[in-house]
Amino acid sequence: MEKGSSRPIWSGSISFGLVTIPVRLFTAVREKRLHFRTLHDQDNVPLKQKMYCPADGKEVHPEHMVKGYEIEKDRFVIIDQEELEAAAPKRTKAIEIQDFVALDEIDPLFFDRPYYVAPKPEGAKPYKLLVEAMQKTKKVGIAKVVMWNKEYLAALRPLEGALVMETMHFNDEVVPSERVAGLEVKAKVDERELKMATQLIDSLTTDFKPEKYKDEFREQVMEIIERKAAGEEIATVPTTEKAGTGRTRNLMAALEESLARSRPSPHARTTRRRKSA
Repeated sequence: MEKGSSRPIWSGSISFGLVTIPVRLFTAVREKRLHFRTLHDQDNVPLKQKMYCPADGKEVHPEHMVKGYEIEKDRFVIIDQEELEAAAPKRTKAIEIQDFVALDEIDPLFFDRPYYVAPKPEGAKPYKLLVEAMQKTKKVGIAKVVMWNKEYLAALRPLEGALVMETMHFNDEVVPSERVAGLEVKAKVDERELKMATQLIDSLTTDFKPEKYKDEFREQVMEIIERKAAGEEIATVPTTEKAGTGRTRNLMAALEESLARSRPSPHARTTRRRKSA
């Protein structure tokens, strides 16, 4: 991340025990999604949606709109804005660490969105102390924080000498696996198949290099947009379905072929030895 490339999205403090550390939050992930506007095909003017009542077909002005929670089909409980504000979490500027736990005890299902946590100048020393203590104990802090009138569960963890805060899903938001149909697989695995599958995994195992993986669809669409914006005509070619979407192949044959393909050729091994020599 380039210095000065982003602005803080939240300012407050980390508190654990009687220690308070003034900090600021910075966005750690900027999702690159394709956003398209819906236009009128006659004049390319963006279309607007109107709120209307389907009962009488008339447009409804904002002053006549209320919030309703559907408790069953077509039955709503009306909630006033004042009631929502009264129930809103207390507005604090603190990331309150409640517990310290081992990172591997938290299933990745619980993580939502990461933020960099930077200390304010006056909080540099206690910030560094917390980072080093967490690194030494190999623990992460579980905290509560209120941002944008919403209470979040969050995990604070050290990363490359700094702190990252990841908002988390609450326990009742994560769907238990036993509620998902089809996850209980009763098929038996042959010992020879398991051995070959393990060998295949070993042969494909490498260090994680995030720059290796790209959103090819987004890149291709952006290329089309840039070429069309420059006035170029685009000839589209129908996509073909990838192999492997049909009938399941013989499992053992598929494992053997996959393992053979994953092994480097004799020429590649020779070249590798020469480079390392």
